[in-house]
Amino acid sequence: MGELHRHPQVIRFAAKLRGLTLVGVLAASSALAQSDPGAQLSASTSFSALDEIGAGNVQRLTGGPVFATGRFGGQAGAPSAAGDLVYIETGFPNAIFALELAQASPSVAWSYAPEPDGRARGLSCCGRTEFGPVLSGAKLYANTLDGRTVALDRRSGNKFWETKLADLSNGETLASPPVVADGKVLVGNAGDEFGARGWIAALDAESGRILWRQFSTGPDAEIGIGPSFSPFDPRDRGTDRGVATWPPSAWQHGGGSVSGRIIYDPELRLVFHGTGRAAPWDAQERPGANRWTSGLFARDPETGQARWFVAFGARDPYARGGVAQDVLLDAPWKGSARKLLLHPDGNGFLYVVDRVSGEMLAADPFTHTDASPEPAGPGAVAGPVPSPDENVVVRDICPAWSGATGAGSPAFSPRTGLLYLPVSRLCMDFEPRHASYLAGTPFIGANIKVKPPKDGTSGALVAWDVQARKAAWSMNEPFPLAGGVLATAGDLVLYGTLDGMIKARDARDGKLLWSFAATDGIIAQPATFNSSNGHQYLAVMTGLGGGFGIAERNMLDPLDQSAGLGLAAALSRLPTLRERSATLYLFRLP
Repeated sequence: MGELHRHPQVIRFAAKLRGLTLVGVLAASSALAQSDPGAQLSASTSFSALDEIGAGNVQRLTGGPVFATGRFGGQAGAPSAAGDLVYIETGFPNAIFALELAQASPSVAWSYAPEPDGRARGLSCCGRTEFGPVLSGAKLYANTLDGRTVALDRRSGNKFWETKLADLSNGETLASPPVVADGKVLVGNAGDEFGARGWIAALDAESGRILWRQFSTGPDAEIGIGPSFSPFDPRDRGTDRGVATWPPSAWQHGGGSVSGRIIYDPELRLVFHGTGRAAPWDAQERPGANRWTSGLFARDPETGQARWFVAFGARDPYARGGVAQDVLLDAPWKGSARKLLLHPDGNGFLYVVDRVSGEMLAADPFTHTDASPEPAGPGAVAGPVPSPDENVVVRDICPAWSGATGAGSPAFSPRTGLLYLPVSRLCMDFEPRHASYLAGTPFIGANIKVKPPKDGTSGALVAWDVQARKAAWSMNEPFPLAGGVLATAGDLVLYGTLDGMIKARDARDGKLLWSFAATDGIIAQPATFNSSNGHQYLAVMTGLGGGFGIAERNMLDPLDQSAGLGLAAALSRLPTLRERSATLYLFRLP
């Protein structure tokens, strides 16, 4: 189906917006660019200190759609806000809108329309999602699916610079937001389903010049492994393990993309990023530990040199990857103050890691999973699950390749001590098949049938007690939760669903307090901010896409059990939604 473009449309409910001047948004996509270390950590936890809207009054929220972008495709990011403007980036072709909402009715202050390379449309695995722009000082930074990072003047939309990073001919794209850290713009690639080698790059924030690039596979010099590298697990020590743990030359098209969010800790001066699944998905084609895929790196932002690495899956035989979203948390652990990194992995385990040393402190399942912590050796990494043989179907593997959690950011509330996880409970039948590598074409090597679990409940919002290492409560959802979660000081947990519901639950017990039916599915994280008159607003972008929107958006036949890597049939019960244009919704108290 062709790309849908319509003219942007301002949807008027002016009375609700009069006097609105945006002064900030606490969401991971925008707050990461702030200079205050506290703001950085707040961004990684997706927690807002605003409390005007709370558990006692959320039922009184009023509002609705205010701006339809006219763009068709997945909208995975939260809006970013500064001064009197709010910024949104659409899915491919990655238009950017700056909306002036301080007037009686919203208006477009400026828009930016890149001239995209149409080849990128066919290289995006799952529906051309976008995670939104990032603000830092006077600049706005954004990635485009066709492999460019751009810097714009946030007041005028004028372009300062543009740098081409991804190589479309190898199947590379840019599908996640950039991060600003100490004068550098950090960018990671997508494309492991095409066999593209994963990498992270740093650009000069003022000029766009490439400062360094480090890979996920290959010799130490290309990984950024040197004298400062000290992984906690001794099995990850040695020379050129990014080559030695692969069959000859297989690392050259071994995947490990850096397609999840990158997080910067300004106090430790460390950058943390996950690495994606190994390629191909048929693990028999790549015997060995397949370093450094399906794990987590800590790096020096100045040079990109690796400090430590921790693996979350031995060979990752069921292709779940390691790019789920992390949370940075300073908290006591077994009586001692620790700097923690919480990693809810696609394999269904929540890992607690000391982010100074890379020591694995805990690994606990937060949903039903067939993976298991490794019984021997330091660092309880998930696996090894026996690799299935080629042409043999392994049935009822949970979670599915799409992961128990993925692109949607979890949220942590210091008021409750709970981590709120958006969970997918889909399972799969998995049949490895031989695959031959051809640059720029899919390098999967598996037949897959994805299906709901036996109890039929495909999603859940799980509130995880970090200290007790168990779920405090869990609320089932009929479909997987693909978007991020926002927690607030008003003791609310806010999120959207694939069938277009915006929900607010009590952060303490999970009780549903308020919901709103939007006209499209939601894979984005909600945002919240204060207006110039001191009132709090809730903002949500609709726009179904990604793997969970591929069936409805691409009109795949749900009777084809393998269509959309198995997701078309698994999500055939999704309703046909009324509005295909990504749309901004705003809510506030009357």
